[in-house]
Amino acid sequence: MVTEGYIAKGIGGFYYVRTAEGLVECKARGIFRKRNISPVAGDRVRLSADGSAIDEILPRKNVFARPPVANLDILFIVASTVQPVPSTLILDELTAAAVYKGVQPVLVITKADLSAADSLTEAYRLSTIPVILLHYDSGEGLEQVRQMIRGHLCAFCGNSGVGKSTLLNALAPELRRETGSISQKLGRGRHTTREVEIFEVCGGRIADTPGFASLDAQKICRIPKEELQHAFPEFEPYFGQCRFTGCSHRTELGCAVRAALKEGKISPTRYQSYLTMYEEASQIKEWEH
Repeated sequence: MVTEGYIAKGIGGFYYVRTAEGLVECKARGIFRKRNISPVAGDRVRLSADGSAIDEILPRKNVFARPPVANLDILFIVASTVQPVPSTLILDELTAAAVYKGVQPVLVITKADLSAADSLTEAYRLSTIPVILLHYDSGEGLEQVRQMIRGHLCAFCGNSGVGKSTLLNALAPELRRETGSISQKLGRGRHTTREVEIFEVCGGRIADTPGFASLDAQKICRIPKEELQHAFPEFEPYFGQCRFTGCSHRTELGCAVRAALKEGKISPTRYQSYLTMYEEASQIKEWEH
């Protein structure tokens, strides 16, 4: 019988595939190495009849190299209002990377009770990117996050100190216990937590992705300058309205995006991030993408 499932974790050449029958330990066929394809956590796969090998990787919605994870639906970007104060450029780079990869970014603001989150919510109000304010004392925002996880494969990213662990523990207290038990089962050492691992919680799945912790959007993906405008959803209504075809929305006359900026329909900080990212993308040689 052909079994299908998804890779919950890969370690040391072994893959742990979650199927309807449970967790199956298997290896990948050599053909993948020949084709220079690596199965990663989140991949939907088809197993051999005896369940000992991955026969086929089903079509991917998206794939990230660092951290290695496939088929992400939602990336929760956790930011704090204080300690550390968020960098709007970093947040914009991450939301752009998510949009470019076909992932829904969601900004989650923690410590909203310690400092007004108005500047962040205002910057994103016009962007179509959801913003959730978290108040742990009242539980406000937690249910929103739970509802978004339902039926999706999600990952959380955020610099240390923003309250990512607190959020995950509040969402799914069982996650801490499950992490420990799976680590024992897979023989994972305490200091080798670089692999991506997927857990089923809140009616969906959460990918534990250590590689997202650094908030280095350049490692997640490089966006060519020509594609960058598509990574800012609020620009989309103005496509095709600029005077010049191929408008870069920076200095050209008759630019509809810059006109919208002047009219207050696009956030100035988001637009500034676009300019910075465009400049950075212009420095990257074609072969570096």
